[in-house]
Amino acid sequence: MQQSLLEFQQVHYTYPGARQSALNGLTLRIPAQKKCALIGQNGCGKTTLFLLANGLYKPHSGNLHWQSKPLQYDRKSLIELRQKVGLIFQDPEQQLVASTVEEDISYGLCNLGLPQVEIQQRVEQALVEFGLTELAERPVHHLSLGQKKRVSIADVMVLKPQLLLLDEPTAYLDRLHTRNLMATLKKIHASGTTILMATHDLDLVYRWADWLFVMDRGKLILEGQPQDVFAQREILEELQLGVPLIYDMLFAEGLADEGPVLEKLRQRILKLFRYF
Repeated sequence: MQQSLLEFQQVHYTYPGARQSALNGLTLRIPAQKKCALIGQNGCGKTTLFLLANGLYKPHSGNLHWQSKPLQYDRKSLIELRQKVGLIFQDPEQQLVASTVEEDISYGLCNLGLPQVEIQQRVEQALVEFGLTELAERPVHHLSLGQKKRVSIADVMVLKPQLLLLDEPTAYLDRLHTRNLMATLKKIHASGTTILMATHDLDLVYRWADWLFVMDRGKLILEGQPQDVFAQREILEELQLGVPLIYDMLFAEGLADEGPVLEKLRQRILKLFRYF
């Protein structure tokens, strides 16, 4: 059994005034060192899962465990959790709080009360790593959407989390900025960070993810390697999710079979769908 970083055990959560639960007995384990994707219709509970994982919400029943230890909700424990579990919202405006890029990246470090020398070193390193050095003194409201996304990721990664959660990170980005973002995520994963991305882009999921979760109505319906999950076509069609176009082209037509000619054709098709 693969090691898990964060585990949900029969978790329920209902928003005030709501008739239905956002999470309805969710049991899910996020495996360590993986590139994970989370798919499901709007309202299936993806964002609620993220807010619970980061400690912004507390479950009404059930438990969350970080590396086999139950989450605690006192202030000290939550500060420690949010250093380990970084959350990137779909809209970067929700995370940018300071006037300039450099100040924004330093914000979380300042809240931790770290020495000024260490803060400066880590901010300078983040500016270099995320290609933001030339934008260090730029007002955040002057940045493009792609630049704001990079800053929001730098804001979180400067805290060196073990798990990075991204809610629809490629939303509203063009092909170039999507490619740049995925290149950034590749570096982050290579550094040892586990990633969980919620997205509606099934082709990206098929190309990128090691492990895939499918949610519906606050529950986990399927999980596994993308090719195994997408093989469950009937279930995915019932959930009105379908399968990636690239999967259809490779598997429905038998192009995943062995053989040098088919392998060449398969690689050509994969190249057409390359984001990064």
